[in-house]
Amino acid sequence: MHDRFQDGNEKTMKKTSKPSKQRSGDGDDMRAEYQLDYEKARPNRFAGRIDKKQLVVILDKDISEVFSTPESVNTALRALISAIPKTPKTRKTA
Repeated sequence: MHDRFQDGNEKTMKKTSKPSKQRSGDGDDMRAEYQLDYEKARPNRFAGRIDKKQLVVILDKDISEVFSTPESVNTALRALISAIPKTPKTRKTA
């Protein structure tokens, strides 16, 4: 019974040779097409768009389906903040 499957595998399975690793003398394993030419590098054009006073938060998928804009998130959070009872601050006495 096993002979029948083995014969079929020999016809469909193809042996491949392992690719040889080309290593440069500097110890870097990246291919030439992935090497970064630092002379052509430019500063990140998107880096200055986020205000330092703002906080970026990643929402879970189910939350982002309900709150799809920053305004909707801010409105909901402001409503939640206003619903929280304010506790008076106590002074520390020396």
